[in-house]
Amino acid sequence: MQHDEMIWQVINHQFCSYKTKIGVALSDKATFCRHPYSVTGLCNRSSCPLANSRYATIREEDGRVNLYLKTVERAHSPKNLWEKITLSRNYSRALAQLDEHLAYMPKALVHRNKQRLTKIHQYLIRMRKIKLKELGGKKAKMVGINRKIDQREERREKKALVAAKLEQSIEKELVERLARGTYGDIYNFPEAPYQKALAAAEEQEMESEEESEEEMEEDDEGNVEYVEDLEEGEEEDDMEDMEYAGNGQWGHGDDSESSSDEESEDDTSEDDDDSESASSSEDEEGVKKKRKLSKKMQPKKPRQPRGPRVEIEYEEETETESTAMQSVQKESVAGSAW
Repeated sequence: MQHDEMIWQVINHQFCSYKTKIGVALSDKATFCRHPYSVTGLCNRSSCPLANSRYATIREEDGRVNLYLKTVERAHSPKNLWEKITLSRNYSRALAQLDEHLAYMPKALVHRNKQRLTKIHQYLIRMRKIKLKELGGKKAKMVGINRKIDQREERREKKALVAAKLEQSIEKELVERLARGTYGDIYNFPEAPYQKALAAAEEQEMESEEESEEEMEEDDEGNVEYVEDLEEGEEEDDMEDMEYAGNGQWGHGDDSESSSDEESEDDTSEDDDDSESASSSEDEEGVKKKRKLSKKMQPKKPRQPRGPRVEIEYEEETETESTAMQSVQKESVAGSAW
């Protein structure tokens, strides 16, 4: 006895020699049917030719289109299970024949058969055109289509479009041209979107500048520089200014120099009677006094001399000793003359 539901349960859940799965990933896999009398080629309850006692399909054999019908009355005889009906070459007549023979079939099945008839007629017409061109001496070049290569190229094109950001770059270029006045008064754009686009462009520029500044700061964080110590330099200058004044005392050389300069200036003022030289010496004295005051105003830290303390004694001859020696020499000369 023909039991369609039981047959489908066995095919769907256990095993079917015509069932196959195509797809790379588990989510993309689809189940197909390789039975020669299948209408859609899909493995499902309504399209299965084994699990339906009333079934109809269309097949093309040697350029002719045939309609195959299956009824439950011939299920006991597998030899005579399918009834073969040859359809007309005319497309409209073939559709009329389908309506006539499939009047009591499910509408979904009738619709599927009409779609299959349309596709078969289309590729038969293309085959006849190609054959006529070959007979006329114009052989058509048959180019194979590799689906995997096409899919790979489509994915690459999509990635390239995303990376290029064409829409954003075109919008930015148009905004810049409008801001420069390239088009003049040709286009009358609404003010709000235009200002919005300008504000977005300015925000992008500010973000890029902030990112560049942050990168510069990050680059400067790891730099190491060696800088001269300012306090040590001041100490060296102070030590250079220090001079030994005698009797174990150290002092600045500016005071001695200034005193010697004053004595030399007094001598020159006594010797020179010219008024111009006196005025120039007075100006120099004023300048030097200002320098002294400025140096005294500067705060200087007293520094002790480095190294051990050294005392140096100087022998100085007074004027009395020199006059006594001269008088003794005169007396000796006078005695020798006598």
